[in-house]
Amino acid sequence: MIGLVSFMSKWEPLPYKDYKWIVADPALLGGKLAVRGTRFSVSFLVSCLAEGMTVEEIRENYAPFPVEALPEMIKVASELLDVPHGAHARFGR
Repeated sequence: MIGLVSFMSKWEPLPYKDYKWIVADPALLGGKLAVRGTRFSVSFLVSCLAEGMTVEEIRENYAPFPVEALPEMIKVASELLDVPHGAHARFGR
């Protein structure tokens, strides 16, 4: 058990591309994009904001997270949305 504790205390999640705050590591949330230092997925936080929650409400209801990550969350979301998707083929577009 001591070996596992030692490993976990040294463990750092893998960064996503060249982002400082966004990580993507199979050992954290199954590899979903997450905010460094938290167990929050980017999609969860973006969804909370889209539903109208403020940063303060998210922090009060769930847990603190670094607000410095917000610009990177928006940037990575826009990058992922700016690619062609197969949905167009289903609708004849």
